[in-house]
Amino acid sequence: MITDDDIKRARELCEALQDDIRMTKPIDFPFAGDALGGHLVSGHVDGVATVTSISGDARSQRIKITVPSDLARYIARKGSVAVDGVSLTVNEVDGNEFGVNIIPHTQSVTTLGRLVVGARVNLEIDQVARYVERLLTGSSTIL
Repeated sequence: MITDDDIKRARELCEALQDDIRMTKPIDFPFAGDALGGHLVSGHVDGVATVTSISGDARSQRIKITVPSDLARYIARKGSVAVDGVSLTVNEVDGNEFGVNIIPHTQSVTTLGRLVVGARVNLEIDQVARYVERLLTGSSTIL
């Protein structure tokens, strides 16, 4: 379900309403004893980031994205982040910029294959990072 808060955070001036809507299915928990694969994402939008570069990297595309400073601390190398609803592994972090690789399959079945430099993307930070910070700081206002 898309909430008013999701729409508000999705894009400045409701830009997302004129773009493709990207929805990710909720997690399907495995049976007892089965492995839980993938990343934990909820589909909420924590902020908007900007694509700063796109380059070829073997068979994939390396995309670098600059995030608002208040979200940068939640992004870690080999952690997870959702970009426009697609859960990805972070390959590198440098200050407020991080890089991800988009494999050919992901390029073809998501909107990420159509990104261009300067594009604004919706960002969801790692769920675990959100809870760890709240536990460590005792704050009740973490995102």
